[in-house]
Amino acid sequence: QVQLVESGGGLVQAGGSLRLSCAASGRTFSRYTMGWFRQAPGKEREFVAQISMRFGNTLYADSVKGRFTISRDNAKNTVYLQMNSLKPEDTAVYYCAADPDVVVTPKSDYWGQGTQVTVSS
Repeated sequence: QVQLVESGGGLVQAGGSLRLSCAASGRTFSRYTMGWFRQAPGKEREFVAQISMRFGNTLYADSVKGRFTISRDNAKNTVYLQMNSLKPEDTAVYYCAADPDVVVTPKSDYWGQGTQVTVSS
């Protein structure tokens, strides 16, 4: 049974940092693309960042470029999202996703349960 389990969310002041983790289990993800989406209340789920577990290539949304960094640990089947210089508009539930294709999308195969990130002003 495939599981993606996020952790690391919480409450932080604007300008602060958080690191999210996504631990995958149930299969080998070494050839998958894994990434992060977020969804704020009343808004659609939006792409944040992704990484190729095989090659390490990364892609970021313009809104987080330069502030967020996605990384991976293949030995642990885990993806991380280091979030710096957080802004109130980063407040959302953050979801981890995995896809055998070269991109993660809202229709990707596997999803975590989400972790809440709240940035106070």
